[in-house]
Amino acid sequence: MFARVTTYEGPPDKLDEVLHVTREKVIPGAEKLEGFEGAYLLVDRKTGKSMSISLWRSEKDVHASEEAGSRLRSQGASAGGSKELSVHTYEVGIAPAHIPAAKP
Repeated sequence: MFARVTTYEGPPDKLDEVLHVTREKVIPGAEKLEGFEGAYLLVDRKTGKSMSISLWRSEKDVHASEEAGSRLRSQGASAGGSKELSVHTYEVGIAPAHIPAAKP
């Protein structure tokens, strides 16, 4: 399993808009992509900083989703006036039992 981790920064008072657009548009769009396994959106309501973690079945899937993922991330970020600060891809080494982690 692989994860794409993206950090954002934006106005704290717009986080509810970001969450709404992410729930209603971004996640449904990602669910249509091959190998998508789920996502987390972590938010700091005091600073307006946030981090998304999308999970992908394989390295091939995470790389194949780069273009569509970029469009989806922009859609969510722009809803709340946020800007994307960084995007990184990681192999998942350890995960909860219900999420199959990559085998060493």
